[in-house]
Amino acid sequence: MKTYKIGIIGAGHIARKMAHTLANMEGVERYAIASRDIAKSENFAKEWGFSHAYGSYEELADDPTVDLIYIATPHAMHYEQARMCILKGKPVLCEKAFTANARQAEELLKLAQEKRVFIAEAIWTRYMPLSRKITELVQSEIIGKPFLLTANLGYVIRDKERLIKPELAGGALLDVGVYPLNFAAMIFGTEVKSTSTTCIKTESGVDAQDSITQFYSADRMAILSCSMYAQTDRLGIISGDRGCIIVENINNPQSVKVIDNNYRLIAEYQAPKQITGFEYEISAAIEAIENGWVESPYMPHAETIRIMKQMDALREEWGVKYPFE
Repeated sequence: MKTYKIGIIGAGHIARKMAHTLANMEGVERYAIASRDIAKSENFAKEWGFSHAYGSYEELADDPTVDLIYIATPHAMHYEQARMCILKGKPVLCEKAFTANARQAEELLKLAQEKRVFIAEAIWTRYMPLSRKITELVQSEIIGKPFLLTANLGYVIRDKERLIKPELAGGALLDVGVYPLNFAAMIFGTEVKSTSTTCIKTESGVDAQDSITQFYSADRMAILSCSMYAQTDRLGIISGDRGCIIVENINNPQSVKVIDNNYRLIAEYQAPKQITGFEYEISAAIEAIENGWVESPYMPHAETIRIMKQMDALREEWGVKYPFE
């Protein structure tokens, strides 16, 4: 198989994590980095061993040698940058949240389908082996019929500019709340009958702490929360009528414990050794490109749109609107 030359748009923290991942993967090359600041690009390229540095995103997308572009910029920029890449025929792996809203996601994915260009949302938990193991355990009925799911994710990140500015599509929901929503979706599926929700807002008007209760068919309920004020335990717990499954860190699952009705540990699974966890989404993107797919089976386009619509509905109820909407 060919060595895939990877380009990264954005040279911030998440791009550095991806660069570290690529440095330790086989079959990929750290090829190009793009920032609006050429000095920043050049410093990034030197530090992480990229052979090309660009001072604009367009230059990277115009490079005929680039095989896959990873977008690692704030949410508000994803739509325009991904659209540009698609129009230039470049496969895209775009960080979560995929776009700022569902309208942008639908337009982008329709364009990708029309142009037959691969694009996928880089929500890493969807691609991890342990995530698939969790789904298998639930389907095996080892805990009986699942009725209740709880999941939370929170970090002390209230001072980050991209999170407090509405013009950057800030707020806890798109940054960390997307993980509990995806965790619930992976376990309970698509049949959400109704939702009860509330949030605490920042002075700038974006959501800071969110409480979301989803009611599903078959008497199932998911209680989800997220925060950019508090460091939470990050646990996901799936409770059935014969026991429960406890997931350590829904943001990057590390271990899964199965507990029976007598609160005894009956099985435990550990995540395989990983570089960062980002390697799975890169491998999935390459698999799709190799097969001529425009989407990944691990995070299909329809699922990206569905989750984006959920987040739109939540923000509408909270009265959180971005200035560009």
